[in-house]
Amino acid sequence: MELSDSDNIVQVNDVSKSYGSSKVLHEITFEIPRGSIFGLLGPNGAGKTTLIRALTGITAPDSGEIILQGKPQKPSIGYLPEERGLYRKMKVWEHAMYITRLKGLSKSESVNHLKPWFERLGMTDWLEKPIESLSKGMQQKLQFVITVANDPELLILDEPFSGFDPVNADEIKREILGLHEKGKTILLSTHNMASVEELCTNVCLINRGKLVLNDSLSSVKSTYRKSIFEVEFKGSKIAFANALGHQFEVKEIIDNNDRSTALIQGFDNVKSNELLRALIQSVEVKSFSEKLPSMNDIFIDLVAPKLEIESSE
Repeated sequence: MELSDSDNIVQVNDVSKSYGSSKVLHEITFEIPRGSIFGLLGPNGAGKTTLIRALTGITAPDSGEIILQGKPQKPSIGYLPEERGLYRKMKVWEHAMYITRLKGLSKSESVNHLKPWFERLGMTDWLEKPIESLSKGMQQKLQFVITVANDPELLILDEPFSGFDPVNADEIKREILGLHEKGKTILLSTHNMASVEELCTNVCLINRGKLVLNDSLSSVKSTYRKSIFEVEFKGSKIAFANALGHQFEVKEIIDNNDRSTALIQGFDNVKSNELLRALIQSVEVKSFSEKLPSMNDIFIDLVAPKLEIESSE
């Protein structure tokens, strides 16, 4: 089903950008559905930062257009850049107040917006600390709070987990999911494919400035499925293997007490029900599932061959 214009908070239409003789973006077109967590993916140098700068208005595309369709006006945007954007000599609360005031909040509004975030993320002891005394993770948490404090409709987060230990990364992931539940649209640019799996509803992959894929996460994983199935069964392994026929191959089989777990490769776009139908006549099937590829697998499959070609040129 195609989305109407009102269902998309951002539309990017044939956007190109060059710096000198180097073309960084090549006719990029995609939409960001309203209320989605949209993963913008790509290897280093793919053009993600240039695209984000165009989305935020920091730079303008050479051609094409970017349409922001907030209701009823253009959406307010919160942008967390990959680079640190903090005044290191300022104190934490002083800096947070300064930036939120620059975004148009009054003094009382800034306090009312910032205070709950500082309390929720355990930052109240930092208020009088100079920013230069904070660790990288603490600085990143401060930048996150400043980004979300004015309650923007569209959040653009570029490597938001940079500098975090696993505990703090999980904390920020929970906050991102909470913002999504409140209806915020979030563009997430990251190299962490596990975070993409956890958070994103939609993904867009660019490589060497060109669009490689753009779809919902579930559709992408389905499109790049490799017909690999996991079967747990009771019975003879010989009978199990004989039941597979020429359309399937056992990749791995593990014994576990009175049952076995097998990883099966299907060929010629074989359907899962064909495998199940063949097996239930020979063994007792206890569980059956298709192993869809991870986003890490898909990323490597789509990007690595092009990187190899580039390095050989």
